[in-house]
Amino acid sequence: MTTETRQAAHRLGQIAEWRAVWRLRLAGYSVLARRYKTKLGEIDIVARRGGVLAFVEVKARRDIADAADALRGRQFGRTARAASLFLAHHPHYAAHSVRFDAVLVGGTVLQKLWPRHLPDVWRPPE
Repeated sequence: MTTETRQAAHRLGQIAEWRAVWRLRLAGYSVLARRYKTKLGEIDIVARRGGVLAFVEVKARRDIADAADALRGRQFGRTARAASLFLAHHPHYAAHSVRFDAVLVGGTVLQKLWPRHLPDVWRPPE
């Protein structure tokens, strides 16, 4: 992957996350963190609505179906481990219900599709 390709992918990811944040805010969520990085993984967005704390994976592709296909259990495993650290560092959220969501962002430069929020898309093994 060239530097230019990597930079373009990074910009696309930032735009997708910005669109996802606004999709969640318009649905009544408070965004607590973006790109929350830990040694165990990264969480794209941490959001709260009422008593629900959502750890959100954002996927951007040319269309929504490709974005959905890009969701993998391995990514959610890293997100789950990072979520554990988030909760350890923010114990005041311990009473909240925890959920793992996804926001799918599709469309080209000319065709901007509304991001699709998928609540409770994954659950860690018990």
